[in-house]
Amino acid sequence: MAFLSALLCAFALSIGSFWLLVAGTVVAGYYSANGQLYRFAAGELAPASFREKAVSLVLAGGLIGAVFGPNLANYTREAMGAPFLGSYLALAVVALVSMAVMAGIQFPPEPERKAGAGGGRPLGEIMRQPVFIVSTLGAALSYGVMNLLMAATPLAMDVCGMPFSDAALVLEWHVIGMFAPGFFTGHLIKRFGVLQVMGVGVAFNLGCIAVALSGQDLHQFLIGLFLLGVGWNFLFTGATALAMESYRPEEKDKAQAAINFAVFAVMALTSFASGALVTTQGWTLLNVGSLLPVGVTGAALVWLAWQRQRAGGLRA
Repeated sequence: MAFLSALLCAFALSIGSFWLLVAGTVVAGYYSANGQLYRFAAGELAPASFREKAVSLVLAGGLIGAVFGPNLANYTREAMGAPFLGSYLALAVVALVSMAVMAGIQFPPEPERKAGAGGGRPLGEIMRQPVFIVSTLGAALSYGVMNLLMAATPLAMDVCGMPFSDAALVLEWHVIGMFAPGFFTGHLIKRFGVLQVMGVGVAFNLGCIAVALSGQDLHQFLIGLFLLGVGWNFLFTGATALAMESYRPEEKDKAQAAINFAVFAVMALTSFASGALVTTQGWTLLNVGSLLPVGVTGAALVWLAWQRQRAGGLRA
């Protein structure tokens, strides 16, 4: 799907068709949605004691894209005449490389399901658990805030008269912030606890907004987007580890699908809203508005911590 979507987008640019380009990105979304399941696969295949670190390391693999992606776009965007035509053709090659890597992954055979065996609890019951609610909110809202501000950044920098190379640099450091912490986020979760690490992620998001509101120079865009990336990593990794506490093995398909549906629904909403908000309301108001989902995430973490403390007190 990644290979076909890249070729479709390249063809759309070559003939100047906006709606065909939109169709190509829809196809790319299908690939991206499936790619989100890799982190769950890592957690399921790793020993229980290594689960958090496995999820974290899979996300850390995105560091390759952090360095390679923006530079690939920068060096290929004018390579074929039409802007970004060369970039999409380069993405098609990247997809082929990814297919070759994926071919080397060996999964154990799926256990056979006994006839008449149930699929666990109803989805509604799973979704009503406090741990599921908070993990889904953490994953969806962290992605939403990250997507809202990241997508708007190149537009805001263009309005400020900065060249595309500056935007590529800012996005490169943003993606480094997203994935480089993956080498140690799992260790932090094991040592300090998942809610504490997610709370630090909320603090990083608040730091991003504070830096963004302090001005619109290159260093402010760069530092703010880097903090945004680190905050996303802590929240998203923590939310994934937390979500695995909410369902049994036989319930994983519907539970993971519900979580990813929430994440991508929020991503779709923020993708539509980002460009419109930054061009009509401005960069400052966009960041002020981001305080709401960040605040909701923080409140949800406090609520779950209180629920667990209360449950522990009742058991005692």
